[in-house]
Amino acid sequence: MAGRIPSTFIDELLSRIDIIDVIDTRVPLVKKGREFQACCPFHHEKTPSFTVSPTKQFYHCFGCGAHGTAVGFLMEYENMPFPEAIEDLASQAGLEVPREDDGEKPRENLTPLFNLMERAGEWYRKQLKDHPQADKAIQYLKQRGLSGEIAASYGLGFAPDGWSNIHDALTDDHDKITTQQMTRTGLLIEKDKGGHYDRFRNRIIFPIHDSRGRIIGFGGRVLGDEKPKYLNSPESPLFHKGQELYGLYQARKNVRNLKHILVVEGYMDVVALAQFGIHYSVATLGTATTTDHLNQLFRTVTQVLFCFDGDRAGRDAARKAMNTAIPLMRDGREIHFMFLPDGEDPDSLVRKEGTKQFEQRISQAVPLSELFFSQLKEEANPDTIDGRARLVSLARPKLSRLPAGMFREMMFKRLSSMVEMDEDAVASHLLDSHAAKPASREPTTEPARAGQAPSPVRIALSILLHQPGLIKIAAETSPIKGVETPGIGLLTRVMETLQKNPDISSAALLERWRDREDEEILHKVAQWDPAIPDDGVESELKGALKNLHELRRGQRTDKLLKKSAQEPLSPTEKQELQELLSAN
Repeated sequence: MAGRIPSTFIDELLSRIDIIDVIDTRVPLVKKGREFQACCPFHHEKTPSFTVSPTKQFYHCFGCGAHGTAVGFLMEYENMPFPEAIEDLASQAGLEVPREDDGEKPRENLTPLFNLMERAGEWYRKQLKDHPQADKAIQYLKQRGLSGEIAASYGLGFAPDGWSNIHDALTDDHDKITTQQMTRTGLLIEKDKGGHYDRFRNRIIFPIHDSRGRIIGFGGRVLGDEKPKYLNSPESPLFHKGQELYGLYQARKNVRNLKHILVVEGYMDVVALAQFGIHYSVATLGTATTTDHLNQLFRTVTQVLFCFDGDRAGRDAARKAMNTAIPLMRDGREIHFMFLPDGEDPDSLVRKEGTKQFEQRISQAVPLSELFFSQLKEEANPDTIDGRARLVSLARPKLSRLPAGMFREMMFKRLSSMVEMDEDAVASHLLDSHAAKPASREPTTEPARAGQAPSPVRIALSILLHQPGLIKIAAETSPIKGVETPGIGLLTRVMETLQKNPDISSAALLERWRDREDEEILHKVAQWDPAIPDDGVESELKGALKNLHELRRGQRTDKLLKKSAQEPLSPTEKQELQELLSAN
């Protein structure tokens, strides 16, 4: 969905979720004093240096420097983009993510297009039932073993032969559907020299639904010899084939406790398997499996099974799916691969063997780990030193992308056994050699050097980051804006943000600085613990701000005195200098 996520929503979201819960489900935490610890999931270590603060609601690793809020953790650990991390946390909190106008153009109301697609789906279904040409479509479906019940469950329809059937039917109805709308949704194709014609002709129609059950596109299987055999709706404001899965809506609807999902190649495979009681299959829409596909599946189940042909093309497709899946394989998720006999597809095989035998094949599907290492052995001989070195080299770019956790540790252990190397040495080689790994950060240094007193700017920033509510005791920021000292600009911006949002949390305040120039500085200050007793925090903040006010008065006094020695001061400057000297 287009549009910016409001910062006020992110503030509310971070006030509702607990970073301990977010991280502990992925990296088991152990309570140590007021904080929680674990071995860092972003670099290889034996002694825990990864800490999570329940009061500050952020994490920090003293070994590699990784740090952030719950949002940042999901982005780095799960390889999620920012909007998806927000969506994930919002789902846990039971919130719907709002969107703002991006400032460039108003968001389009897509309701008329959804209504159009629903009308189109109704029309196609009616043609399958009533059109004079529908006999050949019905006969084809019967030959494929489909019942009327399954056809109705998946909303199958029929597009008659002809160039303007659906256009003439829908643009004449009472819903005021336009040719432009039908073209935008892909129901019509524009001619180069003007005019238009129906996209789907002489085809069985398979409606494609989104997660809410709305029709967003169609697929068509030709009944004659025309090419292509299968035709999808094009990309549109409603339909993005790299993100959608045919049959997922029906799988969620028809299976109460959905435990796993089988990914097959085409529409007919999905509906044919449903005819035999296998209601948990989905199909990609003419594309290889994408990260968006897998994220959508893993939000529904923890086990995904891929079904491929057993030939070379099927093996290559399995390799691509495996490479896409590896960065998403956190603990608790499973991916298996099922390879079919030569010349068979799920549709033909289930009709030949029946449900029981087909599900027996599913239960024997190859785990991702087994496929990964068997493919490595095909490319490198683990019986020779040279082959083992090549095997590690081939494994490195893949295994280094695995999320931290038990699955990654066991994959490292398996690899170390194959190449007859120490497990820690293999893990260190894989992780430390990966240039893009977060562990490549330079270790952070303490904000204040030993023996050096922290500056009032650092003290004030740290206190406000840890207890944002104390902004109520701070005066206006204008008296300290003129201070010439490092960090004063950041402090005044933080204070102004807190004065406008007095109820904001520490984590939400840090998120306000995401991707800004001084984000890293703010995180370093947040990691620093000034060790101030609880009953002395307010007076410490007042004292730091008072020191900044006095520093500003002294700097301004010196500046005016120097100027007066070189040239006459203006009446306003003379009055200001007199007031400053009196105050001192």
